[in-house]
Amino acid sequence: MTIDLYTLKALPTYDNPFPLAKSPLIQCLTNTVTVESVANALLYVGAAPVMADQADEMEVFFNQNDGALINIGSLSPEKIRNILLAARTADETDTPFVLDLVGVSASPLRNDLAQEISASTPDVIKGNLSEMRTFCGLGSTGRGVDAGADDQSEAALVELGQAMQEWVSDHAGTTLLATGPVDVVADASGIYYLKNGVDNLGRFTGTGDIVGALTTALLGAGQPVLDAVILAVSYFNLCGEKADATTRGLADFRQATLNNLSLLLQDDEWLTGIKGGQL
Repeated sequence: MTIDLYTLKALPTYDNPFPLAKSPLIQCLTNTVTVESVANALLYVGAAPVMADQADEMEVFFNQNDGALINIGSLSPEKIRNILLAARTADETDTPFVLDLVGVSASPLRNDLAQEISASTPDVIKGNLSEMRTFCGLGSTGRGVDAGADDQSEAALVELGQAMQEWVSDHAGTTLLATGPVDVVADASGIYYLKNGVDNLGRFTGTGDIVGALTTALLGAGQPVLDAVILAVSYFNLCGEKADATTRGLADFRQATLNNLSLLLQDDEWLTGIKGGQL
């Protein structure tokens, strides 16, 4: 088979969810490298971030938040304990949460941790193509926190989509998102391939973390899970497309992409730019 937009079933039509009128409070246990970018990205789309990750305050913040982002990019023994506590608390309080699989293709410790967190039934588990291959039990060519080129071939994408669908069939309640030049989404309804974005989005840090934050914000605002995933990754990728058309140099591109988070949402026409479909 081929992943061809002309042979995929059309995506549903969506209303513009941004800016988020409810201003959901999103609790972030996130990567220290990207914490400022994640917090500002949430603010740009109308959400409210709180970077609270201490065990002693977990209960009080879960009594206030509308969603939680758990990113395993920066780990220590204490951070691991707090992440596991947050996942259990989210499960116990029916709080929507997103797990970001940072580095699982490079480190068995991270993959083991992600598998343990998955028992708390995250609404969404996301990672790049290589991270998701490792999580689903496939071989991977990822290095560090970056996806491997061989994991981005059409054959690899088809294989991954099938593995992701098998995983969600055994784990009711969780949707999987694998990000890359083609994004792969799987839930109980099927496999979806999304084709927005530009190469430069892979050349500055924090892009995946921001997608996780946007997904969590949409969940916290009440969007259905599949819609939240498709809208979040497509919106961010379209912000990158718009930035790529008007800038030179990666620093300017990064700034314009982030700036577009607060600008593109002002025009409902951005939704017509979403490319992809259901297998």
